[in-house]
Amino acid sequence: MTTETQDRETTDGFHLVIDALKLNDIDTIFALPGIPITDFLRMAQAEGIKVFSFRHEQHAGNAAAAAGFITGKPGICFTVSAPGFLNGLTALANATTNCFPMILISGSSEREVVDLQQGDYEEMDQLAIAKPLCKAAFRVLHAEDIGVGIARAIRAAVSGRPGGVYLDLPAKLFAQHIDKEVAQRSLIKVVDPAPKQIPAADAVKRAVDLLKGAKKPLVILGKGAAYAQADAEIKTFIERTGIPYLPMSMAKGLLPDNHAQSASAARSYVLAEADVVMLVGARLNWLLSHGKGKTWGAASSKGWGQQQFIQVDISPTEADSNVAIAAPVIGDIGSCISALNQAIGSGLAKPPADWLGAIAERKDKNLTKMAETLAKNPPVMNFHSALNVVRNTIKAHPKAYLVNEGANALDFTRSIVDMYEPRRRLDVGTWGIMGIGMGFAVAAAAVTGEQVLAVEGDSAFGFSGMEVETICRYNLPVCIVVMNNNGIYKGTDVNPRGDAMAPTQFVKNARYDLMMEAFGGVGVTAKNPEELQKAIDAAFASRKPTLINALIDESAGTESGRITSLNPAAKKK
Repeated sequence: MTTETQDRETTDGFHLVIDALKLNDIDTIFALPGIPITDFLRMAQAEGIKVFSFRHEQHAGNAAAAAGFITGKPGICFTVSAPGFLNGLTALANATTNCFPMILISGSSEREVVDLQQGDYEEMDQLAIAKPLCKAAFRVLHAEDIGVGIARAIRAAVSGRPGGVYLDLPAKLFAQHIDKEVAQRSLIKVVDPAPKQIPAADAVKRAVDLLKGAKKPLVILGKGAAYAQADAEIKTFIERTGIPYLPMSMAKGLLPDNHAQSASAARSYVLAEADVVMLVGARLNWLLSHGKGKTWGAASSKGWGQQQFIQVDISPTEADSNVAIAAPVIGDIGSCISALNQAIGSGLAKPPADWLGAIAERKDKNLTKMAETLAKNPPVMNFHSALNVVRNTIKAHPKAYLVNEGANALDFTRSIVDMYEPRRRLDVGTWGIMGIGMGFAVAAAAVTGEQVLAVEGDSAFGFSGMEVETICRYNLPVCIVVMNNNGIYKGTDVNPRGDAMAPTQFVKNARYDLMMEAFGGVGVTAKNPEELQKAIDAAFASRKPTLINALIDESAGTESGRITSLNPAAKKK
């Protein structure tokens, strides 16, 4: 048999992985080349899969996670073994915590060497390490099992509550040959990987009865509601019931933030005063003070513990995780909200006028106060004057993706910048983890082709800043605004010994814009709102990779942003 005939009648592990991904409509990979996956990435690109190569595996993993959230299909990240795998593991764990579907696929050492600890190149028992940090973990040892491995990873990533999955591919698997006909029969096209889960009729009735008796109802929309892509059903429910709603940060835009029923501008009031709270794809974790404490009225005459909760979630174990859930409604969000809409029909009275009036009064007061603050133009830009520009930009370009991370840069942006379209805001999520910025920005641009605006604290930008080269290399329409106040929280901290800079200080007046210029992008320094607006407008018009070094008053921030309560030192002050 000639070599040519043999090539025609057999295939190898490299091409089986590619074929398995393509069969399941996966057309994009985020990765960092190296032994043993470099050749695989070359082959994948040659076979028509888009490959985005990063400078650090964590950011490739973050990109895969964001792609999963945006598309509902698992984002794919390939890394090398051991250190590369460990770099990607942070992104995998973060994806699992945030319920983003992604698959981390890493090359690895051979089992017989790892198990005997014989000292192979980058030897590590990666499967064992990954298991506690993701939703599922699998290893493929034989080429004929590649189809099964890919299929199981896809189904695990998106079924039920989505999350991260690890797939271990030892190096010698790629070179294994198998008969082409046998190989094709071994591949699996995953059918209905995230099937609808219909809620029980009695659960729906229980929730509706609770809403009917509510005097001060509130709906909280979480990023799970945004991920579900049940936008029309949720809009119908909110507007048919007339119940005020509060979007968590990545649910902003599910309904426009300027919607009449949005209670964002009266957040503290509605959380403390509501008597029936309906959670839709939102968890009572630290971001909602675990459903108890003074946030929920412990300091008021009503007293904490008077609320009753309805929880719409795909995971039955989420109920009662912090407080009692009076009416759990378990199923996929689209099916649950559709069932609630059907059960309610036109038979649910609008919330009492005094509740809606009290919310409207506080909204008007807070929005007026915010407008007055945003209208100010101090001699040195602060977060408010700079973010007023971002606010206006997103209003003019509602389909643009807003990526946001930092401490003050995150907190101020979340409260100042309104969103108008679903799934357009990508931020630090449940863990509040820094370093997601450039990976999320690349993903949004890569899988949608839309303009991306990344608002970064100067500290947060430092975690993934080298990926501006990736943005330039692929000529992505990403505009980065670095809020440069010379340090972490502020640039005014002082080392009392005077022998070095304080731990929270950065180099004064750093030229982040020159980083982008170094790789062929556009770099701009903005000292005032007019310059910032001009630079953003130019970036959006040209769609060129752009970094704007926005000089912010170094005393403008607050330590720990809005989570000062978690800072032990701050509690003593």
